[in-house]
Formats: sequence, structure tokens, C-alpha cells
Amino acid sequence: MFLETLKHIFDTFGAQIFVPFIIFIVALFLKVQVKKAFFAALYAGIGLQGFTLLLNAFIPVILPVVQQMVESTGVKLPVFDIGWQATAVVAYSTQVGMIFLGLGILLQIFLFLTRWTNVFQPGDLWNNYSYMVWGSMIYLLTKNMVLAIACMVVMNLYSLLFSEMLARRWSAYYNYPNCTIVQLHHVGSVPFGIAMNWILNKLGANKIQLGPSDLQKKLGFLGEPILLGLLLGLFLGVMGNLKELVTLSSWGEIATVGVATAAVMAIFPKVSGIFAQAFLPLTEAAKKAGKQGSKSREWYLGVNDAAGYGETATLISGITLIPIMLVMALILPGNQVLPVVDLIALPFMVEGLVAIMNGNIFKVLVSGTIWFSLGLYMATYTAPIFTQVAAEVGVSIPSGVLLITSFGILTKPIVGLIFLAFLSQSWVWIGLVIAIYAVSYFLFKRNKEAFYDFVEKMNTRAA
Repeated sequence: MFLETLKHIFDTFGAQIFVPFIIFIVALFLKVQVKKAFFAALYAGIGLQGFTLLLNAFIPVILPVVQQMVESTGVKLPVFDIGWQATAVVAYSTQVGMIFLGLGILLQIFLFLTRWTNVFQPGDLWNNYSYMVWGSMIYLLTKNMVLAIACMVVMNLYSLLFSEMLARRWSAYYNYPNCTIVQLHHVGSVPFGIAMNWILNKLGANKIQLGPSDLQKKLGFLGEPILLGLLLGLFLGVMGNLKELVTLSSWGEIATVGVATAAVMAIFPKVSGIFAQAFLPLTEAAKKAGKQGSKSREWYLGVNDAAGYGETATLISGITLIPIMLVMALILPGNQVLPVVDLIALPFMVEGLVAIMNGNIFKVLVSGTIWFSLGLYMATYTAPIFTQVAAEVGVSIPSGVLLITSFGILTKPIVGLIFLAFLSQSWVWIGLVIAIYAVSYFLFKRNKEAFYDFVEKMNTRAA
């Protein structure tokens, strides 16, 4: 009953209420004036609500075009992508998931207060469903509640480590002081992104300067974000209406998608600016405490991934990957997943890569193609298990579909390997996963500044 009530409270208020509340409490703790603390919290709420309104208006415009693009291929793969929203419903409908809903909050607060991590994850509680999905699959196959909970806890430890590795870079790139993303399904790409950035630089990719500012310089007025958004939206609209280009209605849809994408490019920075204002009093208070000799701490608030969706390089990279990943799904040998609903989530999914690669669209596209292609195989493997979990909690499976998955949540190679280790019920594999975490955590904490410097230096422009 308590957990159901907790879920109901969170569903009712959401991030746009929880995050401002946390900011207000933290600001008062840092001795910010009550008035300033209140307005900081209010700016955070306005910003998050603005992101929500913007995305709720944009996604219904672009989603039908993406679905038409998929349907136009005529390909029928056995595993259908039902989307992250339906996956969250599955996660919150299982007994294991509901247990972790309460346990996860306590764990995340405890790890922050004990300084095990400098990331305050409860700022984005809703996305805990990502752990809950994997734990539910473990329990379905093993009937071992302890094993399922242990798996979710270990995944949470890994995600907090990856989030802290990303924190300074994400905060700097998206210009949100002391903020970072914490979602397991996004930060799982951090080690891969750092490794790929290094490899691509060694191959000379850092000489290909393809960030938003570079596009403006090279393309002139065509490189303006709103025009890039218009062109990108028109391209996506055409791709989704290839078989209907002779009809007037198709061109109406194409034009609408083009203008809608341009609108996101134009409006998002303004909402982003409002959201960023929320953190200025906290930053000033922390600096003031440091000057007065107080023991300062570099910490980051976990925020909703909507805070980065409409940034120019993020939106361009994510939307460009939509047709690329559709093609990859069709040509990869052994893949059985047809991405559909979650293709529109690709701008969310590339935020970690964009931050790590400092907005270099070329490197993000190369890395994203490889990462999400590997993920298709993980989703192919786990689809029968997830389908069984969904069926047990009463989620309806689309007519004619054999298996279901979520392209946005279950295509995570590193997370999937942790899942497989626990699924094996072998203490050798489970112990190896825990040992890798312990060594990685120790090395990162001991060499944190050197690590951050390494990540920054990889984004130094080549001559």
C-alpha cells in the first residue's frame, strides 16, 4: 500500500514538482535567501514544464511520419518496438518493480549523503523504471527475489558511476550548472562514448569539425539552427511520405514536420535559459561557501533528459539517426527487432554521446550507429523474456506481433551484460561484474580530476 501510494504521488506531481522542491530545500541548506530559493525552484519548475509542453506538442507531429517511414519498408520483423512509455507501465506493474521503487529511493539518497557519489539521483525518480524492467525479467526466469533486487542495486551503482563520469561534461555542454542526466538507459553509453571518442580522434575524426557553430560558419544562413531544423524536418517528412509525394496532404504533413522541427530549434534555447536560471543561486552560494573556508563539495543534481532534447547538435544527431537505425535494423544479420515507437526518442538517447564529443555531429553519428546496432542484438535476445513479463501484467500486445521490446530501454549492451551475469546465477559471473565495478569506482575516484581533464582534452580542436 505504501509503495502504491508513493507511485501515485510521483505520478500525480512529476519531475516539474519534485525537482523544484529539491532545489528549494538544497538552496535553503546552502543559506540562500528564501526569496531567491523560491524563485530558483520556480524557474526549475517553469523550465521543466516548458520542456514537457514543447515535447508533447512536437512528438505527436513527428511520430506518424516515423511510423510511416517504417511501414513503407514493407519489412516485417518478429520483434516490435512498443516504446519506452509502455515499458514503464510494465515496470511499474510488477511486484519486483514496486519493491525497488521504495528501495531505490532510499539507496540513492544514502549513497549521496555518505558521499559514495556526488550525483543526487532522486531529482529524476520516474526513470527508476529502467532498473525495474531488468529486475522483473530476472525474477520471471529465476523466481529469486534476492537475486532480482541485487541485480537492480548493482545496475544502480554502475549507472551512478557512469553518471558521475559524465556529469562535468554534460553540465558544461548543455550549460546547466551542477546538473547531469542519471537515467540508466542513457548513461550506460558513457564508457563506450569515451572510448569511441578516443578511437575516432586517433583516426583523425577530430579534424572533421561538425558542431552547430561549424555548420553556421560553413553554411552561412543555412547553418542557422532554425533553418537546419526546417531542412531536417522536411527531409524526415519526405522520407515518411515517399509513396505519397503526389498528394497534397503529404506535402502538408511534410511542411508541418519541417516547421515543427524549426520551432523546437527556436523555442528550446529560450526554455533552456529559464531552466538554467534555477541553478545560479546554488552555484553562487557554493562559491561563497568555498571562499569563506567552508568544506565545499562538487555535486550534481540528476535532471530529466528532456533538458537536452532540443539542443541543436542533439536534435540533429538524433533525428538523422532515425533513418540510419531503421536501415541498420533491416540489414544487420541476426537482428529481429523492428524499431518503431522509440525511434523518436533518439535525441534523448544520444545526449551522453553528444556531451562527450562536444557536439561533433559526425562523431556522434558514427558512435551512435555502432552503439545502437549492438543494442539491437541485446533487444533481440531479451525480447522473449520481456514479452512474457508484459503478458503477465496484462499489457496488450499489438495484433499480429509475436514479440515486443523497447528500442529506447532494452538496447543497452553494458546493462544487458550485467543482466546476463545475474541471469546465469553463477557467482563467478556475478562476482566478476561486482569486481569490475569496484575497480572502476576506485580508479575513477582516485583519478577523478585526471579523468575529467582527459575527457576535455579529447575535444581539443585539431589544426
